[in-house]
Amino acid sequence: HITPEKFFVEACDDGADDVLAIDRVSTEVTLTVKKDVPPSAVTRPIYGILGTIRLVAGTYLIVITKKKKVGEIFSHAIWKATDFDILSYKKTMLHLTDIQLQDNKVFLSMLSHVLSVDGFYFSTTYDLTHTLQRLANTSPEFQEMSLLER
Repeated sequence: HITPEKFFVEACDDGADDVLAIDRVSTEVTLTVKKDVPPSAVTRPIYGILGTIRLVAGTYLIVITKKKKVGEIFSHAIWKATDFDILSYKKTMLHLTDIQLQDNKVFLSMLSHVLSVDGFYFSTTYDLTHTLQRLANTSPEFQEMSLLER
């Protein structure tokens, strides 16, 4: 969900009430609940957050807008991110000079090119950041940690 003040990322899991709120001015990230998302917010589906990047015009949020299932590892789906959106935290570009606007446009074009290259894979249930060998040699405490904590 997008409002002029915040980005709200809502989990689609049944029963999930938590919503990630990202302040577009302070860039502060907090957890809130669904009822805090204003009805006026523009809503669109995403499959994940790739991250943020700071360019000339300010910070941008990179989200995955399309995915394709490419396989499974131990019954865990592996997805390939196939399309992205680059969302500006700033509501306007009036604070930039013409040269800064042009530079920012070039950087956004470069970023879009990098994102169009194959190679962005993810899983919501399996740890792709560690090798199978490393996972086999980790402690039970590590195995019980969430993917985010790892």
